[in-house]
Amino acid sequence: MTIWRDPRKLILASQSSARQALLHNAGLPFDAIPADIDERAAQISSGLTEPGRIAALLARAKAADISSRHPGRVVIGADQTLALGPRLFNKPNGREQAFTQLRDLAGRTHELHAAIAVLRDSEVLFADVSIARMTMRPLGDDAINAYLDAAGNKVTTSVGCYQLEGLGVHLFDRIAGDHFTILGLPLLPLLGYFRQAGLTAI
Repeated sequence: MTIWRDPRKLILASQSSARQALLHNAGLPFDAIPADIDERAAQISSGLTEPGRIAALLARAKAADISSRHPGRVVIGADQTLALGPRLFNKPNGREQAFTQLRDLAGRTHELHAAIAVLRDSEVLFADVSIARMTMRPLGDDAINAYLDAAGNKVTTSVGCYQLEGLGVHLFDRIAGDHFTILGLPLLPLLGYFRQAGLTAI
């Protein structure tokens, strides 16, 4: 028996394995359909510079792209930005850029802004932005290279060059924030909305 009350499955507008695992473990039936948008172009054209607002914009844009093509379905869009003070980070293009980003983050506290948007028939039903503060331990070049050797190509799939649920946990001294926010899908406010809307049984 499913706890999801809508006769149609959710759609997650993301190919992120971490986000998919969170929904699966929460017992929510869904299809994963990645959105087809140019995130950098959308960010630049918006003129936004505040990381939380950028994440919110992109989460909504991803959900809107899928919602327009799947009428009647509940669609979740999600996005995450990383900010070190006023500086915003993007996913690294390769090992050299990942090394530089990790060296810049080492020994400092950065913020992850994770946004979600829930749409149906292109209407925004719910939106939320959560923040986690991550303090990376001091890292020398040898330690960064050892991490990059062990993590491999996975470092280019996340904006901070780490997956906290994997080898990335070795990089940190302190974390303040919700675990789900760090993984890119603030699950607790999302489930709260589903309960309020009568979409889940528990």
